[in-house]
Formats: sequence, structure tokens, C-alpha cells
Amino acid sequence: MPASQTHQHLIAGTSRDASDGALFDKFEPSSGALLAKVAAGTARDVDAAVSAARAQFDGGEWSRMPGAARGRLLHRLADLLERDAERFVELLAREQGRPVMEMRMLDLPMSIDTLRYFAGWADKLEGRQIPTGGFMGRPTLNYTVRSPLGVAALIIPWNAPLMIACWKLAPALAAGCTVVLKPSEDAPLAVGALARLTLEAGFPPGVVNLVHGMGPAVGAALVDHPGVDKVSFTGSTSVGRQIAQAAGPQFKRLTLELGGKAPQILLEDAVLEQAIGGLVMGLFVDQGQTCAAGSRILVHRRHYEDVVGALADAARSLKVGDPFDPGTQMGALISARHADRVRSHIDTALTEGAKMVAGSEALPAGGYFVRPTIFADVRPSMRIARDEVFGPVGAVIPFDTDDEAVALANDTAYGLSASLWTQNVAKAHQIAGRLRVGAVAVNGWSPLDARLPWGGFKDSGVGRDLSRSALDGYLEEKVVTVVM
Repeated sequence: MPASQTHQHLIAGTSRDASDGALFDKFEPSSGALLAKVAAGTARDVDAAVSAARAQFDGGEWSRMPGAARGRLLHRLADLLERDAERFVELLAREQGRPVMEMRMLDLPMSIDTLRYFAGWADKLEGRQIPTGGFMGRPTLNYTVRSPLGVAALIIPWNAPLMIACWKLAPALAAGCTVVLKPSEDAPLAVGALARLTLEAGFPPGVVNLVHGMGPAVGAALVDHPGVDKVSFTGSTSVGRQIAQAAGPQFKRLTLELGGKAPQILLEDAVLEQAIGGLVMGLFVDQGQTCAAGSRILVHRRHYEDVVGALADAARSLKVGDPFDPGTQMGALISARHADRVRSHIDTALTEGAKMVAGSEALPAGGYFVRPTIFADVRPSMRIARDEVFGPVGAVIPFDTDDEAVALANDTAYGLSASLWTQNVAKAHQIAGRLRVGAVAVNGWSPLDARLPWGGFKDSGVGRDLSRSALDGYLEEKVVTVVM
């Protein structure tokens, strides 16, 4: 992909420059070199995209299309993504700096599976018949109809852009909504390619629109636009709050999948040989740049020293470098700005007295790299134990009792996910029920699946991606009562 290539918006089935011709630069994380120039959208571009989506929803071909036909289009999109999997692997590796093996093993398979899962729902959006006692002595027939909400704004993060775009796009289209995608300015390429693939799949122009650009310009305009009926956003808690405040006066429907500070709890009876690999995966997948990153390692005191040593050894052994090198296990962070932010968290932890047991090793030249880092001697009050770092940094904290472990796990503003390592099935169920999170994985880390709801409690957001729950978030239910 030539660095001079310009990536445009997709509005009403046509590629367009920004209304004022502005562009922004996207740099390659692993080298710092210019990767692409991208249209920098404006409120005028947003208005054009929403108008195109509105026209298709209100009276276009899409509004008359039966669910079975929508399902076939989603299956066709999955086929095309499968056909082009290696092209998307390259796009993702180049724009994210992640090792290609992660995309082949995780992001592409789940993206394809998500499209196929929701394709199966498109012709099954049934209402229900509800018996009542009648109306003023006369019998009634009461039934409900479920219909699509309308135009959905889908605001995509940079840390798993293709996968999360499919999480949002598939249920919206299965439900019969039309959409405007807003990719992150830090990862615009794969989502743009996916949007264009919908045209090849046969989706009518205007069903899927895409506007590139900065959050304060494009994202804010989408949230504020009166033609948008729902906003689905994955990103930081601070931006999620801004979206909720802006959308509230218009009573827009919201799905907000926000930050996390996930605990990984290793109980006294856990099998260390099994657990260590899972702990490492939970810490370092996507360079730790995931809301479900298991960055708080809560360990029974009996195993504390062994776990600290094993995690330090694992962190030091990881090969950091070129995402296209088959031996690379960890790539670069998304941007120079974000790498500096993660390093500031590391500096703060050292200032507060945490002990770095891994993380000082040499880094590759060039690019936005941060070594996988492990801290011991961490107190629960330290910022490294409370703030979302969103990088390859873990804090190991001991506990003495199961009750203390639960209290530590819940002592956070976030509530997205948790992992629990134990051989005691009864104890696993008991502790899982006490954790204030949206997802608990026992003897594994975050086993995502299109059939399982994904979302959090507290500052981790509202609503759910994936599963039937996500589909319901793009539908309205209308009741019809006929007095007989």
C-alpha cells in the first residue's frame, strides 16, 4: 500500500473526499513511517452520510427487503471477508502494529463468525401474542411487532477495529437498520475496506456509509445529528460519558462498551502450570491494548512469589518487534502519543514504590514499542492498580482469603470482565456470582464468542455487543391491540 494512497469516505455508495478537502496522516506503529493519508471529515460529510442512510431506511430498497434477503447479504459479506482474509491481516498488522498471528487466530475468525451468526437472525425477528383479560368486557387480540430502530452511528475503536466493527455492523444490518461507521483516526484502513466490501456483497448504496475523521469533529457530529436514532460506541469511559450527555436530550438509544481494569484471580488450589499461560495471554494480547486486559493479577499469597517470578520470566522472554516476523509475539503500540501515555503510567508506578521485575529490557529501534512490564509490591491504592493503562503492564497483588480476593476484584470503578483460576467448580460458581462484572471466565481468559453477550457494569458502560442482546438493541417493539 503506497504511503501516498488517500482513503476517502464512503457515502451513498460512492467514495468522496472531505467536504473541505482536508486530510490527516496515518503512521505505521512498527516503524513510525507514513502509512496513508485519510480524509478528515466534517459535519457536512456527516450530514451527507446520515441523509443517505436515512433515505435508504425510510423509503429505499433496504426498507422493503425481507429478513431472509438481508441474511443472505450478510452471509455474502462473510464469504468475501473470508476470501480477502490475508489482505485484511496485512491491513490490520500495518495499521495496528500487532503480530499477524493474532489477526489470523483471533480477529479474522471472529469477524467472519459474527457476520454469519447475525445473518442467521435476520429472518427470525418474531413478535409475540399476549393474552389479557380483554377490554371493557370485550376480548382482545394483542400482539407485538419488532421493527428496526432506524439509522445507527457505529463509532469504532482502534484496538480491534475490524472485529468490533463486525460486532456492531452485523446486528444493526440483521435488524434492518442503516448505518454510518466512524472508524478511529488511529485505525481507519481495515474498517474502510470492510465498508467497501459491503457494496461488492450487494448491499444497496447508502445502507452502509463511512466517514473518516477526528472524534471532536465527526464523532460529535454523529452523536448530535437528529437523523441518528442510535449510537453504539466502544472506547474510553471519559468519551462515553460525553456521548451519553450529548445524546440524552434527544433520547437516542445507546450502547457504550467502555474501559476496564480486569482482575485475574488465582486461588490457592489453582494449577500454576495451567494458569501462567492464561495470565500472560490476558495481560499481553494486543500489546495489552484491550478493555478486557487482565492487568490486575490477584494471587493467593501461597503462590505469590512463584507467580511473580513466572510472569517476569514470561515477559522477558516475549519477542517484541516487526508484526510480519513469524517469531514476533508482541508488536508496537498504536501511536507515539499512546506509547508515551503508557510509559507515564510505568513512571508513576515506580514513583509510588512498586517494584518493576520485568520491563527494562532493550527495545527494537524505531516504532512505538513498550516492553512487557510486570510490577510486584503493588498496593491496591496505587494508580497502577486502579487506572486503565491500556498497555502491556501488569500489577501482581497478593491476597489471603477468597473474601479478600473478591473485595479486591470489585474495588474498582470498572466492571467489564474477570478471570478466575481454580479446580473447585463449586467455588468457581460462588465467586463468579459475587464479581461485579459483565463476563467471568473460569480457567481461561475472555473466551469471546458471537453468541455470548459482551458488556460491563459500572464505568464499563451500558448495553451489550454480541449475542441476541445486541440484536435487541437495534429493534423497537410495538404492541397492537385489536378489540374483538
